[in-house]
Amino acid sequence: MRQFFLLLLFIPNFVFGQIIDNRNAEISRAVNEISIANMQQTIDDLVGFHTRSNFSSQTDPKQGIGAAATYLQNRLNGYAAVSNGRMTVEMVPYTAVGERVGGELNLINVIATIKGNDSRIIALLAHYDSRALDNNSPTDFAPGANDDGSGVAALLEIARLLSKKQLGATVKLMFLSGEEHGLFGAQHQAKVADDEQWNLIAVINNDMIGNAEASETATHNNTVVRVFSEGIPLAETDEQRRRRVFNSAENDSPSRQLARYIKEIGERYVDNMTVQLIYRNDRFGRGGDHTPFARQGFTAVRITEVNENYDRTHQNVFERDGIRFGDMPCGIDWEYLRKNTAVNLAATANLAQAPYSPENVKLDASGLSNIIEIAWQAPKQGKRPKGYYVLIRPTDVSTWQRKIFTTDTNIALPYSKDNYFFAVQSVDENGFESLIVFAEGER
Repeated sequence: MRQFFLLLLFIPNFVFGQIIDNRNAEISRAVNEISIANMQQTIDDLVGFHTRSNFSSQTDPKQGIGAAATYLQNRLNGYAAVSNGRMTVEMVPYTAVGERVGGELNLINVIATIKGNDSRIIALLAHYDSRALDNNSPTDFAPGANDDGSGVAALLEIARLLSKKQLGATVKLMFLSGEEHGLFGAQHQAKVADDEQWNLIAVINNDMIGNAEASETATHNNTVVRVFSEGIPLAETDEQRRRRVFNSAENDSPSRQLARYIKEIGERYVDNMTVQLIYRNDRFGRGGDHTPFARQGFTAVRITEVNENYDRTHQNVFERDGIRFGDMPCGIDWEYLRKNTAVNLAATANLAQAPYSPENVKLDASGLSNIIEIAWQAPKQGKRPKGYYVLIRPTDVSTWQRKIFTTDTNIALPYSKDNYFFAVQSVDENGFESLIVFAEGER
């Protein structure tokens, strides 16, 4: 079982100072086809509805959230029409219930589904509702260019590009309402996914991904994007807690592995871009549409800009002392939005084409040794992987540092289990990697 001479396909910075990026040509082409002009048009159109407040008109053909929903449906139907039957679009009505909506409020989610070849589902989220300073006003101008017109524009562009592709996993692009009053649209879809037992392997929420300049400090950065992920799962069971404590796995939840995956793949395909891992479920004391999915036990993260501008978020549109307030298109950094869209597209396409993850990844913790033995099983579904990457990182390091390739389903390595964490992922003949499975110890 002990194999010490293995093919190293990933050379870490801390060893030789070089990174080898093996980009898939098809994903690279899709990334290069992302159109800033399309996203500009989308955000201009969304702003043109005056408001997308959850309380706004659902019947006015030109203004309000109803007009915005119809617009999204029409845009998506246009992509579906040339998808060779791969893509379908549905309007999903639901009732939001709570004090913040005055009891009950009927709303609509717009869902585009790009059907894959197997049972796995990847969900990309963005909310299309908007708000002004007065969150209860149905008529105040609430342009929502960045919050969350940027996420909507990104998902529409991804829908355009992925609808042309034959994928392994199914991709659902969810345009959600109800976010600004309590994540209602996401709550509805998370419950549907749980009730219908979807094989939902990843949820990626995109909310405010177009602004590059911070308020107060005027810091400008369009080369970094944040990915928020939970550490201790919100839906953790007693058994999961026991295993987490035994393995010191507070930093290795499935959502953390998804965040690390997005970082590796995003930085592989998008130049001049750093994906910053933020070890929180969301911003301090705040929430987003990925959270209801996490509460249902799904693997869910949030992608958002590195600098928030509070002069624009949830503000009325006006100017004071030379400072523009309000969420208008002039606050969008279009190249930044393109790169953030590319991070999403690359990670989603890579994951959708990857084999299933390995199963029952275990490390031998039965004795005292400076040799670690890890074993796993091939995935029971989908195509058989070409092989597997065994991932290694020191316990005080945030991201995986080494990737060792093997075609076996077991390995022995000269590393102390006290000093390192380990994981395994499947890889196919085209280099598409599955999600990472943390190696848990067992006696």
